[in-house]
Amino acid sequence: MNNPFDRSVRERRAIRAFRTDIVISNEELLDILELARHAPSGSNAQPWRGYVFRGGARDRLVDAVTQAYDLRSQDVPPEGGIATAYYPEQWFEPYLERRRQNGRVLYEALGIARGEQEAMRRQHRRNFEFFGAPVGMLFTMDRRLGGGSFLDYGIYLQTLMLAAKSRGWDTCPQAAWNLFDDAIRPVLRTAQNESVLCGLAIGRADTTAPENCIRITRRPVKDIVHVLDS
Repeated sequence: MNNPFDRSVRERRAIRAFRTDIVISNEELLDILELARHAPSGSNAQPWRGYVFRGGARDRLVDAVTQAYDLRSQDVPPEGGIATAYYPEQWFEPYLERRRQNGRVLYEALGIARGEQEAMRRQHRRNFEFFGAPVGMLFTMDRRLGGGSFLDYGIYLQTLMLAAKSRGWDTCPQAAWNLFDDAIRPVLRTAQNESVLCGLAIGRADTTAPENCIRITRRPVKDIVHVLDS
């Protein structure tokens, strides 16, 4: 644990409540982005494209998407971005139980009981406020790129989040934003082929918030890696 890189990997987690009184500067954020751009990608395609929102620009984005969220019925399929099918149509084991455990831990910490759909919906809505972070980012990708670019993007985002953590900043990667590509597009004025992939909240964690005190378990190495030597 004395290795700085090891600490960043182990201590990084998705933060769902941020302090509003501490704001990352443009200079600090650009330093993090400068490091993240060195992430590898197949054929050096570098499929990532990011947008930083702070101040009035952040407020306009949040207003546009939370209004769209409030108006959209849960029964209406989303007109989302390039990664709308982020999850499988039907969950199955062992992934179903992992998902359920993740939800149980979070909602228990928040005091939300099973079946309290309105409370769950309010919590989900906080995604589109960047969980209170004064600075948020959206990432887009060209729809014409292949599936390998999603892998490249994951490597890039992990590099960015670890770079932020190593400098004392917390993050929350947010796939939820890609569900509202239709509401975001007028704000970004993106090209026709450019589609929202995800969002990222960045700031300083509110350590008093119960949702930031939870710990989600990871599978042991023996369950996920198999050594073949004969």
